[in-house]
Amino acid sequence: MAIFDWISRRVFNAVHRNNLVYNTCWEDPRLDREALRIGPDDDVLVITSAGCNALDYALCQPRHVYAVDMNPRQNALLDLKMAGIKGLEFEDFFQMFGQGRLPGVRRTYEQKLRAGLPSWSKTFWDSNIKWFDDPKRSFYFRGTSGFFAKLAKVYTDRIIKVRPHLDRLLNASSLEEQRQIYDGHIRDKFGKALRFALNRDTTMSMLGVPRAQRRQIEATYSGDLAQFIQDCLEGVFVGLPMKDNYFWRLYMTGSYTPSCCPEYLVPENFARLKAGLVDTVTTHTNSVQGFLEQHNRPISRFVLLDHMDWLSDHFFPLLESEWQAIVDRAAPRARLIWRSGGFNTDFLDDVRVTVAGTSRGTREILEYDRDLAARLHLLDRVHTYGSFHIAELVS
Repeated sequence: MAIFDWISRRVFNAVHRNNLVYNTCWEDPRLDREALRIGPDDDVLVITSAGCNALDYALCQPRHVYAVDMNPRQNALLDLKMAGIKGLEFEDFFQMFGQGRLPGVRRTYEQKLRAGLPSWSKTFWDSNIKWFDDPKRSFYFRGTSGFFAKLAKVYTDRIIKVRPHLDRLLNASSLEEQRQIYDGHIRDKFGKALRFALNRDTTMSMLGVPRAQRRQIEATYSGDLAQFIQDCLEGVFVGLPMKDNYFWRLYMTGSYTPSCCPEYLVPENFARLKAGLVDTVTTHTNSVQGFLEQHNRPISRFVLLDHMDWLSDHFFPLLESEWQAIVDRAAPRARLIWRSGGFNTDFLDDVRVTVAGTSRGTREILEYDRDLAARLHLLDRVHTYGSFHIAELVS
Protein backbone atom coordinates (compact mmCIF):
# COMPACT_ATOMS: atom_id res chain seq x y z
CA MET A 1 0.00 0.00 0.00
CA ALA A 2 2.86 2.39 0.79
CA ILE A 3 4.33 2.14 -2.73
CA PHE A 4 0.90 2.81 -4.28
CA ASP A 5 0.47 5.86 -2.04
CA TRP A 6 3.93 7.12 -3.08
CA ILE A 7 3.14 6.68 -6.78
CA SER A 8 -0.26 8.32 -6.35
CA ARG A 9 1.26 11.36 -4.63
CA ARG A 10 3.90 11.68 -7.34
CA VAL A 11 1.26 11.62 -10.08
CA PHE A 12 -0.97 14.10 -8.24
CA ASN A 13 1.91 16.49 -7.53
CA ALA A 14 3.13 16.32 -11.13
CA VAL A 15 -0.34 17.24 -12.38
CA HIS A 16 -0.83 20.10 -9.93
CA ARG A 17 2.65 21.61 -10.10
CA ASN A 18 2.81 21.85 -13.87
CA ASN A 19 -0.72 22.48 -15.11
CA LEU A 20 -3.79 24.62 -14.94
CA VAL A 21 -6.06 22.11 -13.23
CA TYR A 22 -9.39 23.93 -12.83
CA ASN A 23 -10.78 26.07 -15.65
CA THR A 24 -13.99 26.69 -13.68
CA CYS A 25 -14.99 26.47 -10.02
CA TRP A 26 -16.80 23.32 -8.91
CA GLU A 27 -18.36 24.72 -5.74
CA ASP A 28 -21.84 26.21 -5.83
CA PRO A 29 -21.61 29.86 -4.68
CA ARG A 30 -25.38 30.11 -4.29
CA LEU A 31 -24.96 27.91 -1.22
CA ASP A 32 -21.88 29.81 -0.10
CA ARG A 33 -23.62 33.19 -0.09
CA GLU A 34 -26.35 31.92 2.22
CA ALA A 35 -23.87 30.09 4.44
CA LEU A 36 -21.34 32.92 4.74
CA ARG A 37 -23.70 35.90 5.15
CA ILE A 38 -21.12 38.25 3.69
CA GLY A 39 -21.46 41.89 4.76
CA PRO A 40 -19.65 45.16 4.04
CA ASP A 41 -17.26 44.74 6.98
CA ASP A 42 -16.08 41.26 5.98
CA ASP A 43 -12.68 40.26 4.67
CA VAL A 44 -13.00 36.96 2.80
CA LEU A 45 -10.29 34.37 2.17
CA VAL A 46 -11.05 31.89 -0.60
CA ILE A 47 -8.87 29.27 -2.26
CA THR A 48 -8.77 30.62 -5.81
CA SER A 49 -9.46 27.56 -7.97
CA ALA A 50 -10.65 29.20 -11.22
CA GLY A 51 -11.66 32.48 -9.58
CA CYS A 52 -15.37 32.36 -10.52
CA ASN A 53 -16.49 32.29 -6.90
CA ALA A 54 -14.09 35.01 -5.74
CA LEU A 55 -15.87 37.31 -8.22
CA ASP A 56 -19.23 36.03 -7.00
CA TYR A 57 -18.36 36.95 -3.41
CA ALA A 58 -17.20 40.40 -4.56
CA LEU A 59 -20.76 41.01 -5.77
CA CYS A 60 -21.83 40.72 -2.11
CA GLN A 61 -19.76 43.87 -1.51
CA PRO A 62 -17.39 42.75 1.26
CA ARG A 63 -14.46 44.93 2.22
CA HIS A 64 -12.00 42.62 0.44
CA VAL A 65 -11.69 39.17 -1.14
CA TYR A 66 -8.28 37.49 -0.89
CA ALA A 67 -7.95 34.71 -3.48
CA VAL A 68 -5.16 32.38 -2.35
CA ASP A 69 -3.77 29.41 -4.27
CA MET A 70 -0.47 27.54 -4.30
CA ASN A 71 -0.79 26.99 -8.06
CA PRO A 72 0.10 30.30 -9.80
CA ARG A 73 -1.76 29.19 -12.94
CA GLN A 74 -5.04 29.29 -11.05
CA ASN A 75 -4.32 32.84 -9.92
CA ALA A 76 -3.30 33.72 -13.48
CA LEU A 77 -6.76 32.70 -14.67
CA LEU A 78 -8.45 34.95 -12.14
CA ASP A 79 -6.01 37.75 -13.02
CA LEU A 80 -7.05 37.40 -16.68
CA LYS A 81 -10.74 37.52 -15.76
CA MET A 82 -10.20 40.67 -13.72
CA ALA A 83 -8.20 42.28 -16.52
CA GLY A 84 -11.04 41.36 -18.88
CA ILE A 85 -13.65 42.94 -16.62
CA LYS A 86 -11.63 46.16 -16.56
CA GLY A 87 -10.57 46.22 -20.21
CA LEU A 88 -13.30 44.60 -22.31
CA GLU A 89 -16.89 45.36 -23.21
CA PHE A 90 -19.38 42.76 -22.05
CA GLU A 91 -19.92 41.15 -25.47
CA ASP A 92 -16.23 40.30 -25.90
CA PHE A 93 -15.92 39.27 -22.27
CA PHE A 94 -18.83 36.85 -22.60
CA GLN A 95 -17.43 35.38 -25.78
CA MET A 96 -14.13 34.79 -24.02
CA PHE A 97 -15.30 33.45 -20.68
CA GLY A 98 -18.88 32.46 -21.46
CA GLN A 99 -18.38 30.69 -24.76
CA GLY A 100 -14.72 29.81 -24.21
CA ARG A 101 -13.56 31.39 -27.47
CA LEU A 102 -12.85 34.95 -28.64
CA PRO A 103 -11.68 35.09 -32.30
CA GLY A 104 -8.59 37.25 -32.66
CA VAL A 105 -7.89 36.99 -28.95
CA ARG A 106 -4.14 37.53 -29.36
CA ARG A 107 -4.66 41.07 -30.61
CA THR A 108 -7.28 41.80 -27.93
CA TYR A 109 -4.95 40.41 -25.28
CA GLU A 110 -2.01 42.55 -26.37
CA GLN A 111 -4.08 45.72 -26.71
CA LYS A 112 -6.48 45.48 -23.77
CA LEU A 113 -5.50 42.79 -21.26
CA ARG A 114 -1.78 42.20 -21.00
CA ALA A 115 -0.87 45.52 -19.38
CA GLY A 116 -3.28 44.82 -16.52
CA LEU A 117 -1.67 41.53 -15.52
CA PRO A 118 0.97 40.83 -12.85
CA SER A 119 4.35 39.69 -14.13
CA TRP A 120 3.90 35.92 -13.67
CA SER A 121 0.44 35.98 -15.22
CA LYS A 122 1.76 37.91 -18.24
CA THR A 123 4.36 35.23 -18.86
CA PHE A 124 1.78 32.47 -18.55
CA TRP A 125 -0.79 34.05 -20.87
CA ASP A 126 1.84 35.19 -23.38
CA SER A 127 2.27 31.49 -24.08
CA ASN A 128 -1.29 30.29 -23.57
CA ILE A 129 -3.74 33.00 -24.62
CA LYS A 130 -4.20 30.99 -27.83
CA TRP A 131 -6.39 28.63 -25.77
CA PHE A 132 -9.19 31.15 -26.24
CA ASP A 133 -8.99 31.12 -30.05
CA ASP A 134 -9.27 27.52 -31.17
CA PRO A 135 -12.33 26.89 -33.37
CA LYS A 136 -12.17 23.19 -32.56
CA ARG A 137 -11.65 23.34 -28.82
CA SER A 138 -13.24 25.59 -26.20
CA PHE A 139 -11.05 27.02 -23.45
CA TYR A 140 -13.19 24.94 -21.11
CA PHE A 141 -11.72 21.81 -22.60
CA ARG A 142 -8.25 23.03 -21.56
CA GLY A 143 -6.42 22.32 -18.32
CA THR A 144 -6.35 18.85 -16.83
CA SER A 145 -9.99 18.80 -15.70
CA GLY A 146 -10.97 20.31 -19.06
CA PHE A 147 -9.05 17.60 -20.89
CA PHE A 148 -11.05 14.98 -19.00
CA ALA A 149 -14.27 16.84 -19.92
CA LYS A 150 -13.20 16.76 -23.56
CA LEU A 151 -12.62 13.00 -23.37
CA ALA A 152 -16.02 12.60 -21.73
CA LYS A 153 -17.63 14.58 -24.55
CA VAL A 154 -15.97 12.43 -27.18
CA TYR A 155 -17.22 9.34 -25.35
CA THR A 156 -20.80 10.59 -25.02
CA ASP A 157 -20.95 11.94 -28.58
CA ARG A 158 -19.10 9.30 -30.59
CA ILE A 159 -19.01 6.10 -28.57
CA ILE A 160 -22.31 5.79 -26.72
CA LYS A 161 -23.95 8.51 -28.87
CA VAL A 162 -26.19 10.12 -26.27
CA ARG A 163 -25.56 13.76 -27.19
CA PRO A 164 -29.16 14.46 -28.33
CA HIS A 165 -30.43 13.08 -25.03
CA LEU A 166 -27.95 15.16 -23.00
CA ASP A 167 -29.06 18.28 -24.84
CA ARG A 168 -32.69 17.45 -24.08
CA LEU A 169 -31.76 16.86 -20.44
CA LEU A 170 -30.10 20.28 -20.15
CA ASN A 171 -33.24 21.97 -21.45
CA ALA A 172 -35.87 19.81 -19.75
CA SER A 173 -38.80 21.72 -18.28
CA SER A 174 -39.40 19.46 -15.27
CA LEU A 175 -37.76 16.89 -13.01
CA GLU A 176 -40.16 14.31 -14.37
CA GLU A 177 -38.92 14.94 -17.89
CA GLN A 178 -35.31 14.75 -16.68
CA ARG A 179 -36.00 11.38 -15.05
CA GLN A 180 -37.55 10.00 -18.22
CA ILE A 181 -34.58 11.08 -20.34
CA TYR A 182 -31.98 9.84 -17.85
CA ASP A 183 -33.62 6.48 -17.14
CA GLY A 184 -34.54 5.83 -20.74
CA HIS A 185 -31.40 6.87 -22.60
CA ILE A 186 -28.41 7.71 -20.39
CA ARG A 187 -28.03 5.82 -17.11
CA ASP A 188 -27.25 2.33 -18.37
CA LYS A 189 -24.74 3.54 -20.96
CA PHE A 190 -22.52 5.37 -18.48
CA GLY A 191 -21.76 2.67 -15.93
CA LYS A 192 -18.91 0.55 -17.30
CA ALA A 193 -16.75 3.38 -18.71
CA LEU A 194 -17.33 5.53 -15.61
CA ARG A 195 -16.20 2.72 -13.32
CA PHE A 196 -13.11 2.04 -15.45
CA ALA A 197 -12.02 5.69 -15.50
CA LEU A 198 -12.78 6.74 -11.94
CA ASN A 199 -11.01 3.84 -10.28
CA ARG A 200 -7.66 5.08 -11.64
CA ASP A 201 -5.38 7.49 -9.79
CA THR A 202 -4.30 9.26 -12.98
CA THR A 203 -7.89 10.12 -13.88
CA MET A 204 -8.65 11.36 -10.39
CA SER A 205 -5.48 13.46 -10.30
CA MET A 206 -6.59 15.15 -13.54
CA LEU A 207 -9.85 16.00 -11.79
CA GLY A 208 -8.03 17.33 -8.73
CA VAL A 209 -8.87 14.39 -6.44
CA PRO A 210 -5.87 12.93 -4.53
CA ARG A 211 -5.77 9.43 -3.05
CA ALA A 212 -6.40 10.84 0.45
CA GLN A 213 -9.73 12.21 -0.71
CA ARG A 214 -10.61 8.91 -2.36
CA ARG A 215 -10.00 7.23 0.98
CA GLN A 216 -12.20 9.80 2.71
CA ILE A 217 -15.04 8.95 0.34
CA GLU A 218 -14.57 5.19 0.55
CA ALA A 219 -14.36 5.25 4.34
CA THR A 220 -17.77 6.89 4.70
CA TYR A 221 -19.67 5.48 1.71
CA SER A 222 -21.11 2.02 1.29
CA GLY A 223 -19.88 1.64 -2.31
CA ASP A 224 -16.64 2.42 -4.12
CA LEU A 225 -15.66 5.75 -5.65
CA ALA A 226 -17.18 5.01 -9.06
CA GLN A 227 -20.50 4.10 -7.44
CA PHE A 228 -20.36 7.30 -5.38
CA ILE A 229 -19.86 9.41 -8.52
CA GLN A 230 -22.58 7.55 -10.38
CA ASP A 231 -24.99 8.15 -7.50
CA CYS A 232 -24.00 11.82 -7.45
CA LEU A 233 -24.67 12.12 -11.18
CA GLU A 234 -28.08 10.60 -10.76
CA GLY A 235 -28.78 13.13 -8.02
CA VAL A 236 -27.85 15.93 -10.42
CA PHE A 237 -29.65 14.65 -13.48
CA VAL A 238 -32.93 13.65 -11.87
CA GLY A 239 -33.05 15.40 -8.49
CA LEU A 240 -32.27 19.04 -9.35
CA PRO A 241 -33.42 21.32 -12.19
CA MET A 242 -30.90 21.31 -15.02
CA LYS A 243 -32.03 24.60 -16.56
CA ASP A 244 -29.85 26.72 -14.25
CA ASN A 245 -27.12 24.16 -13.62
CA TYR A 246 -24.27 25.99 -15.32
CA PHE A 247 -21.68 23.65 -13.81
CA TRP A 248 -22.82 20.58 -15.71
CA ARG A 249 -23.85 22.52 -18.80
CA LEU A 250 -20.28 23.76 -19.10
CA TYR A 251 -18.82 20.32 -18.45
CA MET A 252 -21.03 18.65 -21.04
CA THR A 253 -20.94 21.32 -23.77
CA GLY A 254 -17.81 23.44 -23.24
CA SER A 255 -19.71 26.72 -22.90
CA TYR A 256 -22.28 28.64 -20.87
CA THR A 257 -25.39 30.34 -22.21
CA PRO A 258 -26.64 33.84 -21.30
CA SER A 259 -29.40 32.28 -19.20
CA CYS A 260 -27.22 29.59 -17.58
CA CYS A 261 -23.90 30.98 -16.36
CA PRO A 262 -22.04 32.20 -13.24
CA GLU A 263 -23.07 35.53 -11.78
CA TYR A 264 -19.99 37.39 -13.05
CA LEU A 265 -21.16 36.64 -16.62
CA VAL A 266 -24.57 38.28 -16.11
CA PRO A 267 -24.55 41.75 -17.79
CA GLU A 268 -25.66 43.78 -14.76
CA ASN A 269 -23.20 41.99 -12.47
CA PHE A 270 -20.37 42.48 -14.98
CA ALA A 271 -21.23 46.20 -14.91
CA ARG A 272 -21.11 46.27 -11.10
CA LEU A 273 -17.73 44.55 -11.07
CA LYS A 274 -16.42 46.89 -13.76
CA ALA A 275 -17.66 49.92 -11.78
CA GLY A 276 -15.31 49.06 -8.93
CA LEU A 277 -16.21 45.86 -7.13
CA VAL A 278 -13.52 43.92 -9.03
CA ASP A 279 -10.92 46.10 -7.27
CA THR A 280 -11.84 44.46 -3.96
CA VAL A 281 -10.34 41.15 -5.20
CA THR A 282 -6.62 40.36 -5.09
CA THR A 283 -4.71 37.17 -5.90
CA HIS A 284 -1.97 35.64 -3.73
CA THR A 285 0.20 32.68 -4.68
CA ASN A 286 0.72 30.97 -1.36
CA SER A 287 -0.67 28.30 0.93
CA VAL A 288 -3.52 29.24 3.24
CA GLN A 289 -1.13 29.00 6.17
CA GLY A 290 1.59 31.03 4.45
CA PHE A 291 -0.81 33.79 3.46
CA LEU A 292 -2.34 34.05 6.93
CA GLU A 293 1.05 34.16 8.65
CA GLN A 294 2.07 37.09 6.44
CA HIS A 295 -1.27 38.89 6.54
CA ASN A 296 -1.82 41.63 9.13
CA ARG A 297 -5.61 42.04 9.16
CA PRO A 298 -8.30 39.78 10.64
CA ILE A 299 -10.21 37.52 8.26
CA SER A 300 -13.90 37.10 9.02
CA ARG A 301 -14.93 34.64 6.28
CA PHE A 302 -12.99 31.54 5.18
CA VAL A 303 -13.82 29.43 2.11
CA LEU A 304 -11.65 26.33 2.40
CA LEU A 305 -13.12 24.24 -0.44
CA ASP A 306 -12.25 20.54 0.00
CA HIS A 307 -8.50 20.80 0.43
CA MET A 308 -8.52 19.55 4.03
CA ASP A 309 -9.30 16.10 2.65
CA TRP A 310 -5.95 16.31 0.87
CA LEU A 311 -4.10 16.96 4.14
CA SER A 312 -6.00 14.51 6.29
CA ASP A 313 -3.58 11.57 6.21
CA HIS A 314 0.11 12.00 5.32
CA PHE A 315 0.09 15.78 5.83
CA PHE A 316 -1.80 16.01 9.12
CA PRO A 317 0.87 18.22 10.79
CA LEU A 318 0.33 20.74 7.97
CA LEU A 319 -3.41 20.63 8.65
CA GLU A 320 -2.80 21.47 12.29
CA SER A 321 -0.42 24.29 11.34
CA GLU A 322 -3.01 25.69 8.96
CA TRP A 323 -5.69 25.67 11.63
CA GLN A 324 -3.34 27.41 14.03
CA ALA A 325 -2.85 30.14 11.42
CA ILE A 326 -6.63 30.37 10.93
CA VAL A 327 -7.23 30.75 14.66
CA ASP A 328 -4.45 33.32 15.00
CA ARG A 329 -5.74 35.50 12.16
CA ALA A 330 -9.52 35.04 12.47
CA ALA A 331 -11.82 37.90 13.43
CA PRO A 332 -14.22 37.31 16.36
CA ARG A 333 -17.00 34.91 15.34
CA ALA A 334 -15.33 34.27 11.99
CA ARG A 335 -17.44 32.08 9.75
CA LEU A 336 -15.94 29.15 7.82
CA ILE A 337 -17.24 26.81 5.14
CA TRP A 338 -15.67 23.73 3.61
CA ARG A 339 -16.62 20.66 1.64
CA SER A 340 -15.49 17.04 1.78
CA GLY A 341 -15.63 14.01 -0.44
CA GLY A 342 -16.54 12.05 2.67
CA PHE A 343 -19.80 12.19 4.56
CA ASN A 344 -18.04 13.73 7.55
CA THR A 345 -14.72 15.34 8.47
CA ASP A 346 -14.07 13.52 11.72
CA PHE A 347 -10.33 13.90 11.14
CA LEU A 348 -10.75 17.52 12.24
CA ASP A 349 -11.58 16.32 15.75
CA ASP A 350 -7.93 15.35 16.15
CA VAL A 351 -6.66 18.83 15.28
CA ARG A 352 -5.36 20.79 18.25
CA VAL A 353 -4.47 24.48 18.34
CA THR A 354 -3.22 26.91 20.94
CA VAL A 355 -5.69 29.60 22.02
CA ALA A 356 -4.55 32.14 24.64
CA GLY A 357 -1.77 29.80 25.69
CA THR A 358 -4.07 26.79 26.11
CA SER A 359 -4.24 23.72 23.88
CA ARG A 360 -7.76 23.30 22.49
CA GLY A 361 -9.42 20.81 20.17
CA THR A 362 -11.54 21.97 17.25
CA ARG A 363 -14.66 20.61 18.97
CA GLU A 364 -14.12 23.26 21.64
CA ILE A 365 -13.66 26.21 19.31
CA LEU A 366 -16.08 25.51 16.45
CA GLU A 367 -19.83 25.97 16.58
CA TYR A 368 -21.40 24.10 13.67
CA ASP A 369 -24.56 25.10 11.86
CA ARG A 370 -25.40 21.54 10.85
CA ASP A 371 -29.05 22.12 10.00
CA LEU A 372 -28.29 24.90 7.53
CA ALA A 373 -25.41 22.93 6.04
CA ALA A 374 -27.59 19.84 5.55
CA ARG A 375 -30.38 21.86 3.93
CA LEU A 376 -28.03 23.66 1.56
CA HIS A 377 -26.12 20.50 0.68
CA LEU A 378 -29.25 18.96 -0.81
CA LEU A 379 -29.51 21.94 -3.19
CA ASP A 380 -25.90 21.79 -4.38
CA ARG A 381 -25.92 21.99 -8.19
CA VAL A 382 -22.45 20.41 -8.41
CA HIS A 383 -23.52 17.53 -6.17
CA THR A 384 -20.24 15.61 -6.18
CA TYR A 385 -19.27 16.25 -2.55
CA GLY A 386 -20.21 13.94 0.29
CA SER A 387 -20.77 16.76 2.77
CA PHE A 388 -20.89 20.53 3.29
CA HIS A 389 -19.85 22.19 6.56
CA ILE A 390 -20.56 25.59 8.11
CA ALA A 391 -18.97 26.67 11.39
CA GLU A 392 -18.13 29.73 13.46
CA LEU A 393 -15.04 30.18 15.60
CA VAL A 394 -16.32 30.80 19.10
CA SER A 395 -13.02 31.19 20.99
